[in-house]
Amino acid sequence: MKNSRDLLLPFVVFTAGATVMATEMGASRLLAPYFGDSLIIWANLIGMILIYLTLGYALGGRFADRYPYKSGLYKLTAWSGFLIILIPILSRPLLRWSTEGFAELSAGIFFGSLFSILLLFALPVTMLGAVSPYAMRVKIESVSEAGHTAGYLYAISTLGSIFGTFVPVLLLQPWIGTTRSIWIFGFVLLAVSLLGLAKELGRRSIPYAVMLALSIFLMVLFDTSRIKAAEMGQLLYEGESMYNYIQVVRDDNGWVDLILNEGHATHSRYNPNQILTGGPWDYFMLAPLFRPEGLDTPVRDALMIGLAAGTMPRQYSIVYPNTHIDGVEIDGRIVEVGRKYFDMNEPQLNVIVDDGRYFLRRTDKKYDIIAIDAYRQPYIPFHLTTHEFFEEVRQHLKPNGIVVINAGRAPGDYRLVNALASTMKSVYPNVFAIDTAAYLNTLIYATNEPMTIQQFWNNAEKVRDPYLTTILEWVRSSGNIRELSMTERPFTDDWAPVERVIDQMIYKYAITQGKE
Repeated sequence: MKNSRDLLLPFVVFTAGATVMATEMGASRLLAPYFGDSLIIWANLIGMILIYLTLGYALGGRFADRYPYKSGLYKLTAWSGFLIILIPILSRPLLRWSTEGFAELSAGIFFGSLFSILLLFALPVTMLGAVSPYAMRVKIESVSEAGHTAGYLYAISTLGSIFGTFVPVLLLQPWIGTTRSIWIFGFVLLAVSLLGLAKELGRRSIPYAVMLALSIFLMVLFDTSRIKAAEMGQLLYEGESMYNYIQVVRDDNGWVDLILNEGHATHSRYNPNQILTGGPWDYFMLAPLFRPEGLDTPVRDALMIGLAAGTMPRQYSIVYPNTHIDGVEIDGRIVEVGRKYFDMNEPQLNVIVDDGRYFLRRTDKKYDIIAIDAYRQPYIPFHLTTHEFFEEVRQHLKPNGIVVINAGRAPGDYRLVNALASTMKSVYPNVFAIDTAAYLNTLIYATNEPMTIQQFWNNAEKVRDPYLTTILEWVRSSGNIRELSMTERPFTDDWAPVERVIDQMIYKYAITQGKE
């Protein structure tokens, strides 16, 4: 093979393969602060990328037959790199538009803007899909070499894709952020393409050198550490982790809030001068009252799955000061944020950075209370909603232990509450629900021993703690405390359509509000 020593072409193929995957992994992070990181978003993103690549494969072969020169391939990859650099720049105004649509609950704007964002990737990814067939046409010099050349270039492209999958996620995004990660791959692709064009075209490659200079100018001009402005209040912190886009915001009343991903929910609240938040965290403190003996037996051990920035352990450490708390949080960056901005430094709190269910499988400890608040808004990880999971939870409860989980709802729409309650009822003797006075949340309590609502109120009559007394007043006035039965098919590890249930609730709410 005459061109066997030409290392530039396989390097361009490698870089193109890496850029495809780096762009796809970066796309999910661009969308997460505005649309979340749900299964639906990933399905749309992966599906559209595959469509673009398929189109690129088909077009690449045709273009290569008409113009079978390396200069044509390098022009293609140069433009691809330049367009990749533009993606984070152009996405910002569209993403802001999407936020306005969601805030107004306009389904047309919301889904239209999501479609617009996905279209941003259409041209560059389609062009990148054309690289492999184009490179094969340029590289193959005889039919006898076709198989070897095709296998070699596909292997190089796949190695690039592997590189582009792991390096951004494990190294670049946590270190320098999503935008710069995408820019690096786009810039490298454009730079190596320029080398090829300079070799093939000489002075005629000058316009592409100008393109490279323009790219540098744009990256400097639009380089900012700010990803997304706070929707309200003062932004104290902004960052990305392997799992989340994170904001810490202080409002005008002194509350510090933890905001994750698309930012339409608060995951932790902190005010040095107040304990009760008015939100779902407060209601977790009622769990010991669902034991037949109530507070007559001390709460010694509590497990909190979905620790976030530590609202619940702070409250428990004050109301139940002798309780040892194991707090499980999958995102180590959130733990760092909690310690710095939310004073998550209680001496009785043991922080464990891990997946909640995986932790349960590796511990023999038993707890009085197991509290679950593990949202990746608006979704609960499906493996924390199933019959098998709640069986594992029950194995780690003391004989009189209680499990409590936070469930979101929409006005008049309790589909998720009913689904979770039915699943818990398939494991526990009794399941109870309390609606929060503020926020659209319902707390679901399951008992390890038979229990009644009357016993709960009997226990409540003995309460002297002022914080618990306040929460109980909220329950009496608007909590709608009730016992739930099995009305739905229980979720299992094999069948847990929690995303579908929540999507249906969101869609119904958006459509209903949009008509008002």
